[in-house]
Amino acid sequence: VQLQAYGGGLVQPGGSLRLSCAASGFTLDYYAIGWFRQAPGKEREGVSCISSSDGSTYYADSVKGRFTTSRDNAKNTVYLQMHSLKPEDTAVYYCATALRCNSWYGFGSWGQGTQVTVSS
Repeated sequence: VQLQAYGGGLVQPGGSLRLSCAASGFTLDYYAIGWFRQAPGKEREGVSCISSSDGSTYYADSVKGRFTTSRDNAKNTVYLQMHSLKPEDTAVYYCATALRCNSWYGFGSWGQGTQVTVSS
């Protein structure tokens, strides 16, 4: 039971990337899915969360208006669309599960992350 984030890469400032979070061994339908990131020398921070019940979304202030999370239950995948990327968005991005999006804590099923590098 694990999640895998993928789709990262090198992008110029102002560019866009779409990350995907796929599950193996279970379906994502019943879980809230959070996106997190960790930059070198910094603590892991919550980026976004999408609920399982009604698809409500929540974002950290640092990405609000630039990032959008969505889910496709038929594909058992959750996405993080990132626009207007900044160098400070550079980090390893992870996805994880929770019962609901009421906190950045309590997430599980962490998998390997994907590196996003924003640089000219």
